[in-house]
Amino acid sequence: MPIAPPIRSWAVAADTAKPVAIKNLQAHDVKIRIMGDFAIIHAAFSYTTPDGQQAHGRYTDCWAKQNGKWLAVSAHVTR
Repeated sequence: MPIAPPIRSWAVAADTAKPVAIKNLQAHDVKIRIMGDFAIIHAAFSYTTPDGQQAHGRYTDCWAKQNGKWLAVSAHVTR
């Protein structure tokens, strides 16, 4: 798997760290599958954009239990 150039990786991290300006974030149709020390969460969500428009999307989160604590190991969002 190719590794992203450092400048691009830094730019993505900087964009990810920007404050969220959305409102009324709500999850719908949440499905949680726990398989021992691993869990997958699928859900739909809706929110209001900064300009007042209604928007929606889906997400998938993957969690792993290590040393008794659940840690997020992967996340994917589509809008």
